[in-house]
Amino acid sequence: MYAYIKSLLSFLQRCHFQFSSICFSIMAGVIFKALLWVIAAMALIMAEEARAQLVPCYFVFGDSVFDNGNNNDLNTTVKVNYSPYGIDFARGPTGRFSNGRNIPDFIAELMGFSDYIPPFAGASPQQAHTGINYASGAAGILEETSYHLGDKISFEKQIKNHRTIIMTANVPSEKLEKCLYTINIGSNDYLNNYFMQGDKYNTSRTFTYDQYAEFLIGRYRSYLKLLYVQGARKVGLFGVSKLGCTPRMIASHGGGLGCAAEVNKAVEPFNKNLKDLVSEFNTNFNDAKITYVDIFTSQTPLAYAALGFTETQKSCCTVESGEELCAANKPVCEFRRRYVYWDKVHSTEAANMFVANSAFAGVTAFPYSLALLAVL
Repeated sequence: MYAYIKSLLSFLQRCHFQFSSICFSIMAGVIFKALLWVIAAMALIMAEEARAQLVPCYFVFGDSVFDNGNNNDLNTTVKVNYSPYGIDFARGPTGRFSNGRNIPDFIAELMGFSDYIPPFAGASPQQAHTGINYASGAAGILEETSYHLGDKISFEKQIKNHRTIIMTANVPSEKLEKCLYTINIGSNDYLNNYFMQGDKYNTSRTFTYDQYAEFLIGRYRSYLKLLYVQGARKVGLFGVSKLGCTPRMIASHGGGLGCAAEVNKAVEPFNKNLKDLVSEFNTNFNDAKITYVDIFTSQTPLAYAALGFTETQKSCCTVESGEELCAANKPVCEFRRRYVYWDKVHSTEAANMFVANSAFAGVTAFPYSLALLAVL
């Protein structure tokens, strides 16, 4: 980090503070890169200083971005318990939709857990005392989302599973109120519902972008209230990413030439409403500590370049025509650290690490960092 700051000062002297467009552009890049070093350092220092486990338990809800094996035994095309998934994960293919660790894995490490949070599938009631991952690939806020892909554990069902296992395990309410909860849901309501081509879904013909976002958040609100009743107080709500910039949507809605602007435009009101929902909960429930994690805004060329990503619109693994998941046992890119996307939708371990570190340090989280949320 010192080297970057030194470079910045040297550059300013050479520029004599003449803010030409070229000077400003270069200066912004140097500052931004220094900032990213600070983010990483903050996350590591905070985790190192804490040393002990920051929360008694950690519960995970969501879709394939957070799923770590719950779809493995389901009758669905959305499961990844095969190579090359997990190529950089010590335990190999586990059902994580990445080459290595996913976002909850990094969060668990930062929170001081000695092991990763186990998937609900096969978990024992005793494990509910330290945490369970309920996330399921293809899950959405709406029950009908992704129905054409086969079985999945919907958001509503995940919450029911949570209620069942904490009651069976007799986890005390005072303990549940101290636990961390993270939710990543909503992407499939766009990818595998609103923007699905053909006649499988009619949401795009029924709702405008704003109306659909409001409809989704209405459902989200009811589910969040259920979690609150069940004891959730410290909750991180992850916004939807720039779906229009995934390789899948670039191909289907961007003409193969770049990000699908209309898809990203559709997602924006959802994220705005989700952020408003966070404020609403924190205002209406005095003991609630809800925070919003903004993934969308940080997905910029400047950020990617500063982080060392050189391939931001291509999948690292081999994906066959018409598919979005990696082909089994096919070649993958050599320099995976340089890729944002592992397959046509899901991110690499390197991208997952940045999202987790930024949320933990509070760079992308509002009004609380995940680190602060843990100790409140």
